[in-house]
Amino acid sequence: MENQATATVDNPYGLQALWAGGDPVARSVLILLAIMSLASWYVILTKLWDQRKLKQSARVAEKQFWTAPSIKDGVERLKKGDDFRLVAEDGLRAASHHDGRLTDRIDLHEWITMSLQRAVDQVNSKLNSGLGLLATVGSTAPFVGLFGTVWGILKALVSIGIAGQASIDKVAGPVGESLIMTAIGLFVAVPAVMGYNWLLGRNKLIQDALRNFASDLHAYLVSGARVGASESGGARPAAAPAAAIRK
Repeated sequence: MENQATATVDNPYGLQALWAGGDPVARSVLILLAIMSLASWYVILTKLWDQRKLKQSARVAEKQFWTAPSIKDGVERLKKGDDFRLVAEDGLRAASHHDGRLTDRIDLHEWITMSLQRAVDQVNSKLNSGLGLLATVGSTAPFVGLFGTVWGILKALVSIGIAGQASIDKVAGPVGESLIMTAIGLFVAVPAVMGYNWLLGRNKLIQDALRNFASDLHAYLVSGARVGASESGGARPAAAPAAAIRK
């Protein structure tokens, strides 16, 4: 059986040819899609790192903070710059500096509640930062790619009209090459949308843990006991005298 030689034909169309033969508009669309993709992956990776740190902080707070002999000792057991430590410090500071001209008309319960809520909102804002970029990329990247496709098809049709030829190679090649823009737009948008939904779900779990920590801290600062401490069987910080809290 004779060997049949297979002729390899170089594909004149593709991403490289699209960049080499593209006009400033087509190249701008490609650059914009590349920037959007890099920004999306940067947000996804950095948010995953921040969430990992907060999950570790939640475990450390549960094991070390609530087993400390006092609130101050529990705060010292947490790492400096830790978000859970910042919440605990704000709550302790609110309990210690309640008396004053601006706060003497607000009872201790409301004052601690406002301070802890403000601290929790700051952490939540930091957690949600960057998610808007993922939502924007996920919703606009397909349209940016579609714009590149429409522009490429328009350019191909104008070239065909000027040349006066409508053969299949003159139509299919440029049109197929311009469709790469749409594919790139989808390639950029899909990870951004999936990353947005994934990070949003993980944020909810972390925010629930943070709210529970703030609620337990609030109950302890007001009443000297942690909510659910007796059911869990875990140790809790020793109750501090009310006079010491108000100093």
